[in-house]
Amino acid sequence: MATVSPSWNYTLHLPRDPRAPGIARGSLRLILAAHELPGLTPTAELLATELLTNSHLHTEGPYALRLMSTRAGGVRVAVWDTDPRVPPGFKGDPLGASPPAESEHGRGLHLVKACADDVGVSVLRYLGASKGGKLLWAECGGGAQW
Repeated sequence: MATVSPSWNYTLHLPRDPRAPGIARGSLRLILAAHELPGLTPTAELLATELLTNSHLHTEGPYALRLMSTRAGGVRVAVWDTDPRVPPGFKGDPLGASPPAESEHGRGLHLVKACADDVGVSVLRYLGASKGGKLLWAECGGGAQW
């Protein structure tokens, strides 16, 4: 008799600390291994790294990593932060040209768009206990299912 794995999701709230993205990557590796998805680790880790680093560099408040299973054995990597501004490329708009070869910054979102099966954003309004902000997400393995 075949069994179906239940859906799962994890959220790791992170302080404003330069070590937080590294801690989140370690958690991501453990979660994917526990759910027998180690083949997704390199891509999911890259997606998480770029999204978390952008939140750390371009926002002022805390941020969080969220990992969710997709129906086809994939994973959605999402990063929430308190800033409602959406970076280029996440609302169906063009991302723009790649930075010059000698540039040390500006490649992260290009990598996310190139490596993810799908990307998106949810802008969250500040309502009562909600902190507002945005949730950027990228999926890998199994294609877009949500």
